Amino acid sequence: MNKKSSKIQITQFSDALSQRYLAYALSTITSRSLPDVRDGLKPVHRRLLFAMRELKLNPDSGFKKCARIVGDVMGKFHPHGDQAIYDAMVRLAQSFSVRYLLVDGQGNFGNVDGDNAAAMRYTEARMTEVAKALLQNIDEDCVDFRDTYDGETAEPIVLPAAFPNILANGASGIAVGMATNIPPHNVAEICDAAQYLIKSPNAGFDKLIDMVTGPDFPTGGVLCEDRETIKHAYETGRGSMRVRARWEIEKLKGGQWQIVISEIPYQVQKSKLIERIAELIISKKITMLDDIQDESAEDIRVVLTPKSRNVDPEILMESLFRQSDLENRFSMNMNVLDHGRVPKVMNLRQILQAFLNHRHDVLIRRKKYRKIQILHRLEILKGYIICFLNLDEVIKIIREADNAKKSLIKAFDLSEIQAEAILNMRLRSLRKLEEIELRKEHETLELELKDVDLLLNDEMLRWKVINSEIGEIKKKFGKNTIEGKRRTDIMPAPSAIIVPLEAMIEREAVTIVISKNGWIRALKGHISDISDVKYKEGDAPFYWVHGHTTDKLLIFCTNGRFYTLGCDKLPSGRGHGEPLRVMMDLGNEDKFVKFLISDPDKKLLVAASDGRGFIIAEKDIIAQTKNGKQILNVSGKSVAKICVEINGDMIAVIGENRRFSIFPLSDMPEMSRGRGVIIQKYLQGGISDLTIFDKKDGLCWKSGDRVRRVSNYDEWIVKRGHGGRMPPAGFPRSNKFK
Repeated sequence: MNKKSSKIQITQFSDALSQRYLAYALSTITSRSLPDVRDGLKPVHRRLLFAMRELKLNPDSGFKKCARIVGDVMGKFHPHGDQAIYDAMVRLAQSFSVRYLLVDGQGNFGNVDGDNAAAMRYTEARMTEVAKALLQNIDEDCVDFRDTYDGETAEPIVLPAAFPNILANGASGIAVGMATNIPPHNVAEICDAAQYLIKSPNAGFDKLIDMVTGPDFPTGGVLCEDRETIKHAYETGRGSMRVRARWEIEKLKGGQWQIVISEIPYQVQKSKLIERIAELIISKKITMLDDIQDESAEDIRVVLTPKSRNVDPEILMESLFRQSDLENRFSMNMNVLDHGRVPKVMNLRQILQAFLNHRHDVLIRRKKYRKIQILHRLEILKGYIICFLNLDEVIKIIREADNAKKSLIKAFDLSEIQAEAILNMRLRSLRKLEEIELRKEHETLELELKDVDLLLNDEMLRWKVINSEIGEIKKKFGKNTIEGKRRTDIMPAPSAIIVPLEAMIEREAVTIVISKNGWIRALKGHISDISDVKYKEGDAPFYWVHGHTTDKLLIFCTNGRFYTLGCDKLPSGRGHGEPLRVMMDLGNEDKFVKFLISDPDKKLLVAASDGRGFIIAEKDIIAQTKNGKQILNVSGKSVAKICVEINGDMIAVIGENRRFSIFPLSDMPEMSRGRGVIIQKYLQGGISDLTIFDKKDGLCWKSGDRVRRVSNYDEWIVKRGHGGRMPPAGFPRSNKFK
């Protein structure tokens, strides 16, 4: 290296890194990931279509190998890998990826199951009518061109885009620090909205939403959102929309039936969807479903077989929507490049207006280009007419003059262009009939020139022309055509369907066993004798209860919290189980008070050691997290101590001071959380035990192996909160009812 010519610049590493990363980010945003709002294309797609046009791959011409097309794109316009270019091309030819195809493919271009396309040497392609509309009039100087990366040729910066591609086909991409995800729409609806916007530039979104009712996905499906949600998404340019599979019930013999899915949500691979549902069946998380079969050919046909004909199909499908991609959310983010330079999130009206403004610019440039052509031709025609009027003299000058061109210019006051055209004229054109045709052409061009000048000077007239052009697109790709018919139905958001737990979990009988040290497990079946159950050394039985895998186990602890565990998630009975404290956030200082199987229709009475409590419905104590749900508030030395199921109308309570009282259950309030009211008052100690019984059956308690019953207990009936009296004769010294 020549030391004199080299220059070393000292700079901070962070500054140098920032500058280079910024350059990379801008390049990714503007040249790779975000589409131009005017033609809805990224550079790779634009270059693909332009290269196919250069190869004359029109819709009515023959196909060419994709390898040839990719080679031209890579060699002339797009200096990136051939596989990346081919992948972009394949997507434009997939009817399940693009709403209006831009590439007409011949061969294997992949499928909705996620299978890849064949290699580019095996597939062929040409442009579609939509691609032709995007390139329409590109030779008429209606868009700017720039040099290609090697400077040998030129490429368009944007396409004329007679077709509203940005909304019709949508776009998706991830740039640096931003992304875009625009859903496809129905072109007839877009054209209606664009035409209305020409007449009413300040149109409100209520009117625009009447026309563009929502996305129209290539795979169909059902858009389940209300009008306000869709309107808000189009007003802001961002939103989330729920798309569900289309399904119907197919009747079979003997009253049997099956569900047939004919359309799936956009961008969901059918093979992975079926695999996921099969996993749900195998893992018994969808117990109402017996089998799934893929009977698809060209059209999608996925068959779901229920366990029984008594299964509710609505509940079955709702459970599948919740657990599989039969329901998918499309997150709309209409982030586009404004005039190919500035990324911007646009709403529906802004995108439509940007498309219309582009078409207006294209029309002006086309007409200016046409005007130049007309003026050029008129100038030549004037020269031809002069030639015919002075034919003999023109021939003489050409034959005899040393410099015929200069002599003609001097003799007839011609321009260089006219003189050159006369000299290049063929002898066969020197007919009388040709002169008449030239004069007719001259008159026709003069009239056309007046029309062009009128159009260039009248904006209202230009918008009428654009309106007419959009009408032609609507007619060509409208809802009356096979391609233009709306595929995605729009329905209001579905009402909340309560899916019973049995639909998600297979109902199996279990025996829940809890040891003295707090280890829990679920044994299969309802076991009546658990004496054979083994425990860890030093551990012993504490509590057991019969339940089902669809039940929830409620655990009440001394901190006043209720914890909830799904019985299907309990450890199996093969080992010693797992510690309960690991399965929920419970401190070592807190102890277990009560275990019970949840019954939403029942109520409980909870009480603290200080003798305060209340009634609560079981449905209000279900906890959603490991942290449990605080129900009974305790403070100081007070702890939660009592939890009794309500199955009577009288309450009997005894304190540690051996004071006994009875009062009606109706005196207790029902609450959802709090300290409660005083059940029994104590000067020293606290509550010992509490029971609830039916007045007509009398009060009973267990004394040893015997059950004692008292029918006459009037002397112990007091008001709630009373200190109480000594208990009936024979009441256990343990101060416990059981």
